[in-house]
Amino acid sequence: MPYDAIVITAHPDDAEVQMGGTIAKIADQELTVLIVDLCDGEPADYAEPGVRIQQAQRAADILGADRLILDGQDRFIEDTIPLRLELAQLIREHRPRWVFGTAEACVHPDHAAVEPLVTAAVFYARLRNWDRVPGGEILAKTEPWIVDRLFFPHCKMEPAWGESFDFAVDVSETYESKKQALAQYQSIFETETSDQLLELYEAEDMHMGRLFGVDYAEIFKAHSPLLVDDLTTFKPGLHG
Repeated sequence: MPYDAIVITAHPDDAEVQMGGTIAKIADQELTVLIVDLCDGEPADYAEPGVRIQQAQRAADILGADRLILDGQDRFIEDTIPLRLELAQLIREHRPRWVFGTAEACVHPDHAAVEPLVTAAVFYARLRNWDRVPGGEILAKTEPWIVDRLFFPHCKMEPAWGESFDFAVDVSETYESKKQALAQYQSIFETETSDQLLELYEAEDMHMGRLFGVDYAEIFKAHSPLLVDDLTTFKPGLHG
């Protein structure tokens, strides 16, 4: 099945934390989104094995996305050739316009592995003649696919980007869906009381929104420079 966007992250909840409002906004435009988690996030802090997967599916449903969970091991995710090829195969199968990853991560080693994995997978997906490459058989029977854009949302476990980002998405209208999706993860967040991490995540989105005069915004960096052919694409800024 083709998807307009594929969001590749290390664990269930990463996609929601980093860009849940944007995922919901894409889905509201009747575009399709596939979230790909590299592992199931086990062991979870506050639940038995298997619970986090159920929560992840409910969260994806709230955002209007589909979800695929791969068989990596939480805490041990690495940038490997087999995983690059597996992700490239998914990109070829689902032919997305946009791919999203995780960039500039150093706190959690799983997050740090995502940027090189996704960047390589996007590149591998466009190449031909994998039948001539030892070990490239997984891609030999699929057609090349070139994505329109590779984007990276801010990983909120990492230091703030400040104003050093390429664009922001106004997610004010979909932010309640993001909060509802994150509230499903009682296996990792203390959602019944007041979870400090969730409060910090929301504070960042609120701060970024204020830079643009909106309630909430999620910020992104682009893999290559951005180009538009219509200046009306840009919304007005607070100071021009």
